[in-house]
Amino acid sequence: MKKNTTILLVFIITKFALHYFLIHPEYDLQRDEYLHLDQGNHLAWGYISVPPVTSWIAYLIKLLGNGVFWVKFFPAAFGAVTMILIWKMIKELKGGLYALILGMFAILLSVILRINILFQPNSLDILFWTLVYYTIIKYINSNNSKWLIAAALAAGFGFLSKYNIIFLVLGLVPAILLTKLRKIFQDKMLYAGIAIALVIVLPNLLWQYRNDWPTLHQLKELSDTQLVNVKRTDFIKEQFLFFTGPAFIIIGAFIGLLFYQPFGKYRFVLWSYLITILIFIFLKAKPYYAIGLYPVLMAFGSVYMEKITVESRKRYWRVAMVVVLIGLSIPFILIAFPIKSPAEIQQKNKRYKSLGLLRWEDGKDHELPQDFADMTGWKELATKVDSIYLTLENKPGTLVICDNYGQAGAINYYSEFKNIHAVSYNADYINWIELDKKITNVILVKDVYDDDSTRLKEQPLFDTILLTGEIENPYSREKGTKIFLLKKAKTDINRIIANDIKERRSQ
Repeated sequence: MKKNTTILLVFIITKFALHYFLIHPEYDLQRDEYLHLDQGNHLAWGYISVPPVTSWIAYLIKLLGNGVFWVKFFPAAFGAVTMILIWKMIKELKGGLYALILGMFAILLSVILRINILFQPNSLDILFWTLVYYTIIKYINSNNSKWLIAAALAAGFGFLSKYNIIFLVLGLVPAILLTKLRKIFQDKMLYAGIAIALVIVLPNLLWQYRNDWPTLHQLKELSDTQLVNVKRTDFIKEQFLFFTGPAFIIIGAFIGLLFYQPFGKYRFVLWSYLITILIFIFLKAKPYYAIGLYPVLMAFGSVYMEKITVESRKRYWRVAMVVVLIGLSIPFILIAFPIKSPAEIQQKNKRYKSLGLLRWEDGKDHELPQDFADMTGWKELATKVDSIYLTLENKPGTLVICDNYGQAGAINYYSEFKNIHAVSYNADYINWIELDKKITNVILVKDVYDDDSTRLKEQPLFDTILLTGEIENPYSREKGTKIFLLKKAKTDINRIIANDIKERRSQ
């Protein structure tokens, strides 16, 4: 095995190992992961929340046994492929062994490592952004139009993974027009690629059309309820926080793309970064939306840093840069990963607060970072629902209905009763409520923030109503969520729920 290949393999193995060791055993999966895993049970060309590719992977995870190992494996694998692309990109930019090593450390010890521990579309999103850049660089170096087809394929499948890639395209088009690369628009293969990409995304667009463009409605709701709390200054600040360790490499990329003559033909990368970032800032986007812009910069920065150390003849700078990168990254890893238990974080959360990590989507500070709070209390919820479900005689006639998708997904994932099929009026679950059997009992999971005590008009509709428990985990975002048993229906619950679904879909 060649030396370079061995080094790359060591980095890949290290990456996979970190993904399994940087999570304290007290944590469960994260809220969004349960929804994405449940999408694998309801394959379709689209969902309210995301495009379909994540559901295909969830289905594969289900075939492999649905264990946590596989849930963590796939996002780590997508991160590993991103590393391989950066490795190949550095070679394409004529980088040597040191640039390759520096680039691997840079991407390994950045926020991408954090993104890759969660089964969400974000890992694939970053991979496809990187792949688009790589294919364009290959086109520039080879002048082979097949790479335009590859770029279109990457953008098409990127769209089916996460709609966020639209913003990459919005940044790339004007960036290309600002440089000599604008000749690309004279290449017929570009338009053949665009046609192929449209064919790839067409099934999802048709699904959106047939379902009244639910993603657009969700984006409006997101803008009204969450993005309104996002500060533009926080967006900018977190770009630095995300890449504290490799920050000097990214700065090196900017300098190289501006002044290093061999990088002149790649200047579209710099313009696309600036334009896309400005779009995100204008739209008050969440900070992590922009992460896909950085792997390509780390490739350029690594090559440029190698170049200046050669010219200065101060080879010890090379060791110093790696040491600085690792030294700056370790504090980030210690706070960005759920390495410590919730109790340990709560006791020493001043640093989290100073960095703004305790601010949730509601714009307020809490005891734990929101992602960490979203990784607790789920097993407790599923266990308590199971204990109620076990006592019921008519299990097939029992509906488990929850206030949010995290609750429903967690119950379906952890429950010992694989036919429990918890649902919700929230997110995609509203499309998965089956009313083919007569409902006689309802297990109702009510969010702690839900003031609606009249949902389904429970009191007149059921013979018995019992508060059977609530989430007690003090660190969980779900703390205080209540579980009710509504037993022996007095009327046609199926009809009432069907009407309720129709009303909510029309809103």
